[in-house]
Amino acid sequence: MFKKFYPYEYVESIFTIDYNKLYKKGYRGLIFDIDNTLVPHGENSTPKVDELFRKINTIGFKVFFLSDNGKKRIEKFLENIENSGYIDNANKPKPDNYLKAIDIMKLDKNKVIYIGDQIFKDILGANRAEIPNILVKYIGFYTEKKIGIKRHIEKIILKIYKNSNKYKNRLGNIEL
Repeated sequence: MFKKFYPYEYVESIFTIDYNKLYKKGYRGLIFDIDNTLVPHGENSTPKVDELFRKINTIGFKVFFLSDNGKKRIEKFLENIENSGYIDNANKPKPDNYLKAIDIMKLDKNKVIYIGDQIFKDILGANRAEIPNILVKYIGFYTEKKIGIKRHIEKIILKIYKNSNKYKNRLGNIEL
């Protein structure tokens, strides 16, 4: 029942992922959400995030960003991040733009991993598009009631997910 909401992996943050292992496993593309995945909502990239993307590029990954934000927000975030593409106003969790990002990257979808912080947008959309995915713990706190309610429901889904050996760790040991 909840399978469509289950991530392939659930990790602490983008900084705890072993990108070298993912590359050795044959993955060649990474699609990232921005807000609350890489930085707190609405904030610019940080030197630590910029350095991570330099490392990811050095490994050999193609990088793409899929965000429900507008073009100005994404371009501001990407000021110090090179060799990447993006789709703005992505309308997640609809799978169309997930698949469009893969087409733009010129990769097979089994060679791409999606990384995001929201079950009901990021993970659901990646699962609908049949793309392996990683859920990271979200960054920041919420004051909006609507988002807060979603996060409470996510906690319930994650509790069920953690008790399901069938759906956990489908990418293998990918944490540092």
